[in-house]
Amino acid sequence: MSKLEIKKYGDPVLRKKTTAVLEINADIKKLASNMLETMYLAKGVGLAAPQVGISLRLCVIDVDPNKKYPVVMINPEIISGENKVSAGEGCLSFPGVYENVERFGNVVAKYTDLNGKQCEVKAQDLLAKAMQHEIDHLDGKLFIDYLC
Repeated sequence: MSKLEIKKYGDPVLRKKTTAVLEINADIKKLASNMLETMYLAKGVGLAAPQVGISLRLCVIDVDPNKKYPVVMINPEIISGENKVSAGEGCLSFPGVYENVERFGNVVAKYTDLNGKQCEVKAQDLLAKAMQHEIDHLDGKLFIDYLC
């Protein structure tokens, strides 16, 4: 594994809509592993491929305090959401910046895992927020876009 460079606000890759992952191969698995390592070292709970300069629909999330439950989401999308809540949110591409952002407190998302299995998950609270945040990155949207 190796640590990747996290792109900071202003890098054009963060505003680019990503392309779908068409094949889950050794390169994608290595990227996911490196992204997890990078996220853990940066003390984050999520990281999207554009944040490491790669414009693919891939993100990693682990909201467990002990970092034991990583989720790798390939071609993810939010199917539904409910119960809007406003809470503090940060981003590894905006070091030291935290703002209140309104997001759904409960979501249903679908994605493909590293084994090619189609998954659907119901998430709430921090996991729901992290999924929305990372999937936004895949669409070139940043958490500051929610600020007025």
